[in-house]
Amino acid sequence: MIEMIVVAVMLVILAGTALPFARYSVKRSKEIELRAALRDMRNAIDEYKRYSDFGLIPIDLGTDGYPKDLEVLVEGVDLVGQIDKKMRFLRKIPVDPMVGNDEDWLLLSYQDEPDASSWGGENVFDVHSSSQGVGLNGIPYAEW
Repeated sequence: MIEMIVVAVMLVILAGTALPFARYSVKRSKEIELRAALRDMRNAIDEYKRYSDFGLIPIDLGTDGYPKDLEVLVEGVDLVGQIDKKMRFLRKIPVDPMVGNDEDWLLLSYQDEPDASSWGGENVFDVHSSSQGVGLNGIPYAEW
């Protein structure tokens, strides 16, 4: 009977130590997804800007060559000098894994202050998560 109690206590101790690891592994996988989504969107924004700087796509007034919103990157833009040819920079807007949807990204325009917390609406210069959580590295997701 004592052996059974000892085994049960050991199982409780092992389960108690494994639970935090499982919790952190879920959070870590969401953080990896967030980094990948931010990287993809930022690369698409940079590619859009590169195309506009080279004159390959028309520039909307007041956007300074940046996309006016994230949907432009998905819908695509007509290439200058090409008939019926669009350039798409994203297949779809990624889901923010910390929030759970693709509509709540925090956007910054080129005209906004670097520490601004709201989007000016002129163009999309940068993207952040709208989650109020803090990453395993101690930095809030909204600052990634």
